[in-house]
Amino acid sequence: MLQAIWRELHYLKTHKWDLSMLTLAPLLIIIIFGSMLLEGKPEHLPITVIDQDQSQLSAKITDYLALNHSLYIQLETNDQSHAERKLNETQIWGYVIIPSGAQKRLVQGQDAQIAIAYNQSFFSIGNTISSAMLKSTAEATADFLAKNHFQNNIPYLDISTPHINVSPLFNPTLNYELFLEPFLIPALLHLIICCSIAFSVGQEMKFNTVHTWLDNTSFSEAIFAKCLVHSIILFGWSLLWLFWLTIIRGWFIAGSSLLLCVGLFLLYFSYALIITAVTLALKDLTRTFGLIAIYGGSSLSFAGITLPLNNAPLFTQFWSNLIPYTPYVKLQTEQWVVGSPIYISLPSLCLLFLFCLIGYVISFFCLKKLSKQVET
Repeated sequence: MLQAIWRELHYLKTHKWDLSMLTLAPLLIIIIFGSMLLEGKPEHLPITVIDQDQSQLSAKITDYLALNHSLYIQLETNDQSHAERKLNETQIWGYVIIPSGAQKRLVQGQDAQIAIAYNQSFFSIGNTISSAMLKSTAEATADFLAKNHFQNNIPYLDISTPHINVSPLFNPTLNYELFLEPFLIPALLHLIICCSIAFSVGQEMKFNTVHTWLDNTSFSEAIFAKCLVHSIILFGWSLLWLFWLTIIRGWFIAGSSLLLCVGLFLLYFSYALIITAVTLALKDLTRTFGLIAIYGGSSLSFAGITLPLNNAPLFTQFWSNLIPYTPYVKLQTEQWVVGSPIYISLPSLCLLFLFCLIGYVISFFCLKKLSKQVET
């Protein structure tokens, strides 16, 4: 086993491109995405207020929108077509229209007909700006009724508007760094290990060095040594990334750090074993990399993070259960953000072990078959 590990380390030392894939590429990924999400979430997104009412209500709504740190009123106008043109040119992300007579209808108990429009083609920004505009408009309307209309018309009546307390749990600031980065980095690093393992195993077959790979080594040791070297290197980069997020940035792990690290290592190790099996079975790097693009590249989309799996088609749910990234995402969410008890995450950990076992068994038989072909 140690001999096989030393051989793999020597291979990486003599093949600079393979070594850079496991060293420079993870470093660049951590630096780029760490810097990209450093601000947490987009703020001061430009919007327009279309004030056709010119009333106390519209002034109150404008003030509340201006105070919201997620929004920036780039333009105040009474021309809706001008605002729509700005929206189509993506110079603003949305607008609030306060039609003529809105205050009069509101105080008469009618629909004020205030409307909000926003660009939902940019999903995350659309959600951010829509909730910010809706919250500010609703608060401004309630404030106007309580402090302006009722107080002026019924001064002897102490009336208060209902208060509803909304509490986002586990990520109360809706910070993108805490939401996206813990998913993005493992998703990108597991693609790197897929490519590095495929290239390493493919080189053994291309240059007919399978016999030296297996010299004085069992099939199991040869497979585990190659996968362990690549997995440990990327796991080391992941520990550096965890240090950045937890110690430097201050995002504490609410659950078990040990269980999270075990799950992270098994994620890389399972993909390494599976791609070893695929490369040995296909014996063609072109097809192997094509399969990696489909199997590994779809992990983030089909793990239920960006695209919900509730009521998803049967094939989507089936494909989601075929990738190791799905149980890891569940384990990470439970242990990092939610702080669930350890037993809650044990099924996900067992699934990662199962993926490792499946990858190992297929790799073992494929390598055994390849060895016989080499001998003949």
